Amino acid sequence: MITEQSIIEYIATAWLDGDTEGLDTETRLAELGIVDSAGIFDLVHFLQSEFRITVPLHEVAPANFQSVSAITALVDRIRNEREGAR
Repeated sequence: MITEQSIIEYIATAWLDGDTEGLDTETRLAELGIVDSAGIFDLVHFLQSEFRITVPLHEVAPANFQSVSAITALVDRIRNEREGAR
């Protein structure tokens, strides 16, 4: 839940003037005008900074950024892969 809330707060601050109304884990980010190439790369930068992960280039795809839930799944998957590599 902390991951999801951090992502929601970032999206609200960066694109919605801080307003989280109508933004939840399943909101389609394309409907908010966020999922374009620049928006995805802004989100990648945020994820890498906030969660101290590296998002591989092959994971930078619209499907992984269609909702907060999809982004959270991406973060969790990268974390699990990193933990498995240790």
